[in-house]
Amino acid sequence: MTREDSNAARVCVTNAKGGTGKTTVAINVAGALNERGRDVLFVDIDPQGNATEGLGLIDAYDAAPPTLFDTLTDSDRRGVVNDLIVEHEEMDVLPANVDLLHAEHELTIADLVARLDSEADAAATDALSSLTINVDPADITGGHALDLLSKTLAAVERDYDYVIVDSPPFYGKLTDTGLFATRNVLVPALTEASSERAIELLIEQLTALEDHVGITIDTLGVVANRVEQTNEDQVMLDWLGEVFADYPIWQVRKRVALQRAFSAGQSVFRYQPSLDITDVFLEIAAEFDRTFGYTEVTA
Repeated sequence: MTREDSNAARVCVTNAKGGTGKTTVAINVAGALNERGRDVLFVDIDPQGNATEGLGLIDAYDAAPPTLFDTLTDSDRRGVVNDLIVEHEEMDVLPANVDLLHAEHELTIADLVARLDSEADAAATDALSSLTINVDPADITGGHALDLLSKTLAAVERDYDYVIVDSPPFYGKLTDTGLFATRNVLVPALTEASSERAIELLIEQLTALEDHVGITIDTLGVVANRVEQTNEDQVMLDWLGEVFADYPIWQVRKRVALQRAFSAGQSVFRYQPSLDITDVFLEIAAEFDRTFGYTEVTA
């Protein structure tokens, strides 16, 4: 395997519309990358911990501190991330934890502190810092605090080919930290009319974030999920083809085995490798490898 950039390729799987199968897509893309011989770190930053549960790590979700919440929000405990990573048969996992329910509050305050002038707004800074759990204003530099997940990932000592981040199913600071850390998105979408507004909001969110912090976020493609043979599905596939004309669109047919694999704590590559949709996820993984410059299949 060769790649000019020695850093892991990072991808955020995101869509704020609930029920798109975002987490299932993320797990099975990671499973497909593993099938191609890639070393994957799966990062679950969803406070609900759906991916953590879907990888059979429910005990990690209920574990006592320190947790992912602490590595995100406390600079003194950033290195603890290496103790939190759990081995799974297909990938390493940085699991979510119930404490992440406090993260949106903490990250919002951190971002407000970052926008203040430390001297002119000392009183406001003190008032905000009194509301935090872990964040120390002295550790916040620059005009925003969206780099906390990036700093956490930078503290990971093991080398990976890919970092796959499963974002929360809502827009907020946690999702923004995932997008900032990865700069690449894979978009899952249902082929139903209600998905149109969610996709439009996602595009607006990405543009706003790019403008706010001066970054570029690349779209890697769209996964049309749970596709069935109906007129509505075809209309939505056509619409997605127009909106994302410059990007690949993969179709994942509706299959009960995906949910069964999730319940078993595995991707379909371990649960039912003969399933036809494994080919779709392998196509996504192959496209990732082309995009990020991995030139050999090592599995």
